[in-house]
Amino acid sequence: MDGVAPPVLLSTSSVYPEPTAVAFELAAKLGYDGIEVMVWTDKVSQDAETLATLVQHYGVPVRSVHAPCLLMTQRVWSKDPWERLRRAAVMAERLAAPTVVIHPPFAWQRGYARNFAEGLQRLRQRFEGIAFAMENMYPIKMAKRGFAPYSPDWDPTNPGYDNYTLDLSHCAASNTDALDLADRMGDNLTHVHLGDGSGPGMDEHAVPGRGNQPCGELLSKLVEQGRDFSVAVEVSTRKAGHRAVREADLAESLEFARRHLV
Repeated sequence: MDGVAPPVLLSTSSVYPEPTAVAFELAAKLGYDGIEVMVWTDKVSQDAETLATLVQHYGVPVRSVHAPCLLMTQRVWSKDPWERLRRAAVMAERLAAPTVVIHPPFAWQRGYARNFAEGLQRLRQRFEGIAFAMENMYPIKMAKRGFAPYSPDWDPTNPGYDNYTLDLSHCAASNTDALDLADRMGDNLTHVHLGDGSGPGMDEHAVPGRGNQPCGELLSKLVEQGRDFSVAVEVSTRKAGHRAVREADLAESLEFARRHLV
């Protein structure tokens, strides 16, 4: 990246259960380079014009938009998954964010999954300059059996995409070697969700350095390889109990990222 460190963003999900606006406030206070907006049930996260006002007020740009792909966001904006992706791209375009984070289709979204490659290609052609970065997910257990709720796979390198988001917490949950996954993603790895984890089946999104994932090693490796990517701190602070504890966790996460991105 020609000597320029990759930008470190704060995901608005990292301040949950506090609202989206708090992420802008803390990002500005702590010195983050930008925001990743997790589009969810918070109305502010769904409104590009309100977000643009927050950008102007706090001086912190939105650099990525996480489309509403979670189970809890299946009715945000629309029940149609293509409309949700389209509106996420419109939001990213309005806010000059170069990345839209997406998930593989759920296995029960058969029509959506069947035409996913073609539909995604149409979106890429319509929204030139925006990277639709597919995120690695993980299997879950039901009745003590493993179940892969995504089609065709929770591992996005099967079948392969033009852009990827590598989520380290999801690597822990799926028992995936993050460094190997990064190699398989290759130059198409354009975004990293920085959070830690300690074992299969647990999507912890811990502060980096508090689990067993090679968080620092991965960031350093990507920089050494000259990769062009961004980093979004996506950690869970919902049990923090107090704003000061949440703020300390987010400051620690930022310091960790910057230390390993030199």
